[in-house]
Amino acid sequence: MQMIYNSQNYCVVEFPPQDGHVVMSSGGYEIVDKNARREIFIEGALAASFREHVQRLIEEEPSLDEVDEFLGQFDSLMQQPVVLH
Repeated sequence: MQMIYNSQNYCVVEFPPQDGHVVMSSGGYEIVDKNARREIFIEGALAASFREHVQRLIEEEPSLDEVDEFLGQFDSLMQQPVVLH
């Protein structure tokens, strides 16, 4: 896994594809909303779409606010609370 984005509001971790693992055969992303203390893990078609959108966004050299705005689109999907051990 590799942290690919970290701001005051969001953190995104990329998980590489894993051979022999059905769910992780194409990798995935964990998106954490730090303020709401919620997260979502996306994989499959949604992760592929996310990857494409992020690549296009990066080409535009966005500000942190623009990246956070993009990630904010996932807020309504984030239902898993972040739990610290």
